[in-house]
Amino acid sequence: MTTALKKKIPAPALKVVPAKGAPAKAAPPAPAKAAVAAKPAVPAKPAAIKATPVKPVAAKAPVPVKAPVPPKKHEFKAGDFVVYPTHGVGRIQKVDEQEVAGLKLELFVIAFEKDKMILRVPTTKAKAVGMRKLSTPDVVATALNTLKGRARIKRTMWSRRAQEYEAKINSGDLVSIAEVVRDLHRATGQPEQSYSERQLYEAALARMAREVAAIERIDEQAAVKRVESALVKKAA
Repeated sequence: MTTALKKKIPAPALKVVPAKGAPAKAAPPAPAKAAVAAKPAVPAKPAAIKATPVKPVAAKAPVPVKAPVPPKKHEFKAGDFVVYPTHGVGRIQKVDEQEVAGLKLELFVIAFEKDKMILRVPTTKAKAVGMRKLSTPDVVATALNTLKGRARIKRTMWSRRAQEYEAKINSGDLVSIAEVVRDLHRATGQPEQSYSERQLYEAALARMAREVAAIERIDEQAAVKRVESALVKKAA
């Protein structure tokens, strides 16, 4: 005997419709979610600092201390008598150092007592301008013998001869100066000198006498007499 199995059909859910005008029922609140526990913050790893290798600094060599530069040796020194071609005999007062245009310049400071003049000459230019020491006794003897010779007067215009005489005086050469004294000297009974001749003669005589005085360590007047005595012997 077959037994019929009856399926149980679930009863349809009844939809409740609220009555018109009735307040709608609030929906039940949704269950609150459980608070999620905050995870502890993971501390950030400190960034690795890249160490830069320090180059070893080479020790500086000690700076050598410069030894003081010894003063330069010059042919002339303070206290020396010298002959400057265009001014004659002077005496070096000192060797001075001055700054000119940003450069240090070493100078000879020369005094010319007769002319009341001070001259400054660069030590490096002294030779070039013809500055020299006093003549030797042999040169003095040659100059005095020159005075005893016969005058040599050229037959040219006086203006030309005057230039030649002036060049000899300013040459600084003692024998050349003696030649001017000899040629322009006038003995008793000879024609008198002109004004310009007299000027050149006196300039040459004074230049020669000053050097003779400095060499023989006598005063200038005594040196003039010595030069003139040589001229008198020539006339005799």
